[in-house]
This record gives sequence, structure tokens and C-alpha cells, in this order.
Amino acid sequence: MGQLNRYTAEVVKERPARFGFFATLTLPDVDGALAEAAYALDTLGADGVILLANAAGSYLGSKAFDPLFDELNRRKAVIFVHPTAIPGLAPLDGIPPYAADFLLDTTRAAINLARSGTLSRCPDLKIILSHAGGFLPYAAYRVAVSASPAGDALEGLAELQRFYFDTALSSSPSALPGLLAFAAPGHITYGSDWPYAPDVAVQAFNGRYEGYDLDRGVRAGIDRGTAETLFPRLARRPE
Repeated sequence: MGQLNRYTAEVVKERPARFGFFATLTLPDVDGALAEAAYALDTLGADGVILLANAAGSYLGSKAFDPLFDELNRRKAVIFVHPTAIPGLAPLDGIPPYAADFLLDTTRAAINLARSGTLSRCPDLKIILSHAGGFLPYAAYRVAVSASPAGDALEGLAELQRFYFDTALSSSPSALPGLLAFAAPGHITYGSDWPYAPDVAVQAFNGRYEGYDLDRGVRAGIDRGTAETLFPRLARRPE
């Protein structure tokens, strides 16, 4: 991980006003993740960290990860959460995991972060869920009770609305309305999933987003405003 993060830091160093980077951490190795987070944030100048929704079958929000989340909360860090394969679930023949399994993986992580009390214990964290939070906006009212440590639906909804969301592969005319209806104001930012998503897919979703009838202020927030709030270093224009 250190080599990867050093390489990315060098890319940013060449054009610091244009690029930022998330440091990759070493979960489920919590001690290693703590050491790498300190190195990446303090020495390499990372703008945040990236975590997978589950690490070797343990979901974010698991008690074993509390020391890392407590330290990232102390640092008021930005965390980008990306899905991976769901543990113990065999993929369906001919259907790649990213088609549906990834969306459930993100949703499970979000529920567990809320239900475990991690979100309430770490109020200074800013957590971005990729791909519009998977199924979360669509299913938020259904899962709200399960997302609350006390089993309270209103509390669960409030906790889930603390997340930030990107629009990667999610700016369709069926997904975007649900995201806009659920996310708290100023909690949506643009995402593309490039280069992992092929150019044709990125262009198609960009076209859908650009053609969607949005309030100018909401669009400005998605295009830039939310990112500037999350990453104030990049909000400053070069001299």
C-alpha cells in the first residue's frame, strides 16, 4: 500500500491544484491501516482515505475497526467507500458482481456503520458512498429501523442521511430522482468510475446527467460545490 500511495502522491505533486488523492489502507490489518493513514495524511498529503465496504468478510462498522475510525474521526477525515465482492456469495453465471452485488455490498456497509453506532460516535467523519450508495436511497425507509442502534426509524434515517454520495454510474432517470429525494442538501458530488468503467458507459451516464432537469444551484453543488466543501484545499484557485 505504501508504494501505491507514494506513487499517487507524486502524481498529485506534479499538479496539486488539479488533483487530489485518497490513500489506500490495509484493512483488515488495523494496526497497519493506522500506520499507513498517519503516513499518507501527514507525510504524503492525502486528501482522504479509501476503504472497501468489507475487508475479508468484515464490514465497515465492525467493532474490530473502531480504532481506525476513531483516529480518522480525530483527524476529521474524508472516507471514500467503494464496494467489493460480497463475502460467501457466489456470483451468478454470466452476471458480473458489479452489476448488482456491489450495490448490495455498499448498502450493507452503510447500514452497519449506522447500526453499530460508528456514525454517532464519529461525528466529524465525512463518508462518501460510491455509486449513489448502492440500493440505499431506494430502500432507506425500509432499512431505517435496522440502521438505528435503538431500532428507531427516524433516528436511522437521520444517521443514513449523514452520508455523502457520488453519482458514478448512477445518474440515470430512474436512480437520480431517488438519490436527490433522499440525500441531505449538499451531500451529492459528481463521480464517473473512470477508468474502471469503459468510456462508453461514462459518456452515457454523463449524457443522462447533463440532460436531467436540475435546479441550477443543485447542479452547481453536484458539479463542484460539495467537493469544495469536502476538500477545501482544492477549492482554492491557483494564484
